Amino acid sequence: MITVTSTARTSTTGERADLLESLAKHRYFLRYTVRDLTDEQAAQRTTASELCLGGLVKHVSDVERVWADFIVRGTDAVRGGPADGTGTGTDNREKEFTLRDDETLADVLDRYAKVAHRTDEIVASLPDLDISHPLPKAPWFEPGSRWSARRVLLHIIGETAQHAGHADIIREALDGSKSMS
Repeated sequence: MITVTSTARTSTTGERADLLESLAKHRYFLRYTVRDLTDEQAAQRTTASELCLGGLVKHVSDVERVWADFIVRGTDAVRGGPADGTGTGTDNREKEFTLRDDETLADVLDRYAKVAHRTDEIVASLPDLDISHPLPKAPWFEPGSRWSARRVLLHIIGETAQHAGHADIIREALDGSKSMS
């Protein structure tokens, strides 16, 4: 288990700065895609899937939180996490990608901002990006595999970028707005 001691934003340089800058860019695109939406629009499905914009932000936030916990606590942090390869179980998968009646887009975005801040703090305070933990047993992980903090951060970046693209398609179908044109 890694102890994260820094609570103040540490100045990062080199590889960490590059990785965090890439993650920040993809977070921005995801947040930008949901700009000016009502809660009703953020909960609306525009494709055959269960995906909605508020649900995508919620999912990306949950995935980032679980993987940041993995960097700090290891395998125990991902058991029962989001059903995207970070944990086990799929019972709540539908709820994971939807915006429930008791959730607002503002609340989901606020939670995402807090998760992002915590992830940035963890990465900035790590003694080394090579710190690694064994992955949980799952069919999608090779037995005995380990991921370094660097590899986890690359996974978070990829997940965020992929879902920012999904969000762009959903938003365009919703009202014609485009995040990247």
